[in-house]
Amino acid sequence: MAVQLSAGSIAAINNGEKPEDVILQVIAVRKFPTGDRCRLLVSDGVHRCGFAIMATQLNPMINSGEVAQHAVIKVTKYFCNQVSEKKKMMIILGLEVLLTAEDVGGEIGNPTTYESGTSNAPAGAPAAASNHSITRPSPVANVQRSAPGNAPAADGGGMMPQAPDGFPNVRPIQTLTPYQNKWSICARVTQKSNIRTWSNSRGEGKLFSMELLDQSGEIRATAFNAECDKFYDMIEPNKVYYICSATLKTANKQFTSVKNDYEMTFNSGTQVVRCTEEKSIPAMQFDFVTIDQLENAQKDTIVDLIGLCRDASEVATIVQRSTGKELRKREISIVDHTNRAVSLTLWAEQAEKFDGTGNPVIAVKGAKVSDFGGVSLSLLGSSTLQVNPDISEAHQLKGWWEQAGCNSSDIINLSNQRGGAGNAVGANAVFKTLLEAKKEGLGSRDQPDYYNAKAIVTLVRKENILYQACPNDGCNKKVMDLNNGMYRCEKCCKELDRFNWRLMLSCNVADFTENHWVTVFQDQAELMLGSTAQELGTLRDENPDMFQSIIAGASFKEYNFRLRVKMETYNDESRLKTMVMSAAPVNPVDLNRRLIKEIRELSA
Repeated sequence: MAVQLSAGSIAAINNGEKPEDVILQVIAVRKFPTGDRCRLLVSDGVHRCGFAIMATQLNPMINSGEVAQHAVIKVTKYFCNQVSEKKKMMIILGLEVLLTAEDVGGEIGNPTTYESGTSNAPAGAPAAASNHSITRPSPVANVQRSAPGNAPAADGGGMMPQAPDGFPNVRPIQTLTPYQNKWSICARVTQKSNIRTWSNSRGEGKLFSMELLDQSGEIRATAFNAECDKFYDMIEPNKVYYICSATLKTANKQFTSVKNDYEMTFNSGTQVVRCTEEKSIPAMQFDFVTIDQLENAQKDTIVDLIGLCRDASEVATIVQRSTGKELRKREISIVDHTNRAVSLTLWAEQAEKFDGTGNPVIAVKGAKVSDFGGVSLSLLGSSTLQVNPDISEAHQLKGWWEQAGCNSSDIINLSNQRGGAGNAVGANAVFKTLLEAKKEGLGSRDQPDYYNAKAIVTLVRKENILYQACPNDGCNKKVMDLNNGMYRCEKCCKELDRFNWRLMLSCNVADFTENHWVTVFQDQAELMLGSTAQELGTLRDENPDMFQSIIAGASFKEYNFRLRVKMETYNDESRLKTMVMSAAPVNPVDLNRRLIKEIRELSA
C-alpha cells in the first residue's frame, strides 16, 4: 500500500483548520536545551515546519529510534496552541509510525519552509509530487502510541480552550518554561492536599499543593500563606480552572512524582477562574508499571500501579515514635496479570474508607516503593487512589482475574511479611547459582542487580551483630553513648534518653557452586535468628551463653534468598557488596514444582 503525505496540512493547521490523521515526514528531531521535551521538524511534502512538539510520554518512541529523521508518521491525536499572532504550536499526543527511517531512506518531495500566510492545498490531499509516495513494506507492524491518559483526550485536531478576558493565551502545560512571561493554562485539579503548617527558626507559615493536568501533561502547584488563604476554598478537586501569572521554577523531584521539569508557585498576582468547558481536559493521567517490575525498582522510587485487591487487613492503630501521634493504617495485597502480588499500605482516611469487598481494581498514582519485608508500597500525602476506575486497564485486569487469576496457585508475593507465609521468592521465580551470578558480573554496573538463590548459611560472625540505634521513626542511625544515660543521634541532631537495638549480620552462604559473604539487616536477621533485636540485646548482657547459642543455631539452615548485589567504593577501594533483601525457608512443594518446570524446559 502506498503511503502519501497529507499535502497542505501544515498550512491548513496554521490557518486554523483541524485535519485528522495527518500523515507527515519527520525531517529532524531536536531536544530542548532543558528538560525532556522534543521538537519535530516535519514535512507534508509541500511545506516543512518546526511547529510540532511531542508530549513527553511519547519520548520512548524517540529513545528507541522509532521516531527518527525521515520516518513517516500519522498524527492520530493532537491539539494546537496559538503562541503568537502569527505562530501556532502543534502538541502531538498520539501517533502511529507508518514507515521507519530505514524504509524511507531520505526526504520525500521538495518541501519549502512554511511562512505565515501561505495558502494551503486541500488538507489531507496527496503530496504535490505524487511520484514521491512511498510503498509500505509488507508486512510491517504499525506502532501506535498515545500519551497515557486513561481518560478522554482531545479529538484529532483539538484546540485549547479560549482564555477568559484579561488572561494571556492558553498554553499547554508541557510548553511552559520559566523564561516565558505571559501565559495561562486551562487544567484540571487531579489532586489537592490539606493545608499544612510549619514553624522553625525563620518563622511559621502554611501551604497547600495541587496537581494540575491538561491534554499535554501535568504540573505541581503550591500556594503559601496569603495565597493559601485566598485559593484553598476556591479550588476544588476534579474541577477545571484557568490559571495565569504564577511563578515557574525547577521542580524538586524529592517532593513530587509529577512528570514535569518545572513546578508552579502561586503569588500575589496569580489569577484563578473556573472553566466550564471540561470535556476536552482528561480526568487523570497514569504511567503504570506492572508488579513484576517492582522486583528491580529502587527504594523510594515513586510509581503508578494498577492491580486487583485480593486481600485487605483490618484497620490498625500505630503510634509514630517521633511525634507520639496515633496513625491509622491498613495493609492490602494487590495482584496483577504478571502473577505477582505486593503489599500496599493505606493511611488515615484512605485506610478507614477502603472497602476490599468483591476484589476491586485499585489504580494508584504516586505510591512509594519500600524494601521493607521484600518489596512493598505505601501511599504518600500526594498519592491518589481510585477504586474500580473506568479505564481499559482495569477492565482487562478484572477479566484476567475472573478467567484465571482467582484460581492461580503460582502467584508470588513480593512482600515478605515477618512471620507470614508470603515469600518474596516462589516457585516461578528465576534462580541462579552463586557461581552463575559471579560469572555474569552481577553488581558491576552503576545500578544494583537482584537475583534469587537457594543457599545454606555456613557461618554467622558473632562480632558486632548489634548496634544501638536512634529510636525516632524512620531514622535507625547509630547513636553515640554519652555515658551519662543519654545517647546522641547525629542525623537527628538530638540527645535521647533511650535507644533501640538493631541487628546487622555478616553471614557466609553457600550452594554447591560457590560461597558469598552477605549482609543481613533487622527484619530478615530476626527471622533467621528466631529472636528480636531487643531480646538479643538483653541476652548479650544477662545470658551470654544463650546469646551465643542463638547465633550458632542460625548456621546450616537453607533458605531461598533474594539478594541485592552492587559494587561499592570506600576509601578508594571497590568491593562487591551483597545484601539479603528477603530470606524464606525452602518449601519442598515449591522447590519440586520449580525443578519439574526446569526439567520440562530442558527436555522441550
